[in-house]
Amino acid sequence: MPTAAASDQHLRDLALLRRVRDRIDRDYAQPLDVEALARDVHMSAGHLSRQFKLAYGESPYSYLMTRRIERAMALLRRGDLSVTEVCFEVGCSSLGTFSTRFRELVGVPPSEYRRRETGAVAGIPACVAKQVTRPIRNREATATEQV
Repeated sequence: MPTAAASDQHLRDLALLRRVRDRIDRDYAQPLDVEALARDVHMSAGHLSRQFKLAYGESPYSYLMTRRIERAMALLRRGDLSVTEVCFEVGCSSLGTFSTRFRELVGVPPSEYRRRETGAVAGIPACVAKQVTRPIRNREATATEQV
């Protein structure tokens, strides 16, 4: 049975992890790395990564890239920016890494997504559009198909 002190520490750790997640959500377009995020909450990078994955099911880096790809999807649907402009707008510094990660999460390259999806959510409330256009990872798609 966990002690009261261990339970209190666990709650403090969860609050710190929420701060990290909130910072990623807010500052996704800024240069962020796990070491800097860990320093801000007085943890080692390894400890932060392990605890974040336990709490949220993915590493801080993976979570950051998912946020960037979600934002990139919205910008590409608008159709007024090139893929390269979108890549840098969401905080990625490498077009190759951006395109690879985009294809992994979305299933198509960003240029094809832009061509197919421009204006696709016109007239749909933003809160609904965000939900239906959220990228589904390959392992999530496999689990969903089996249901």
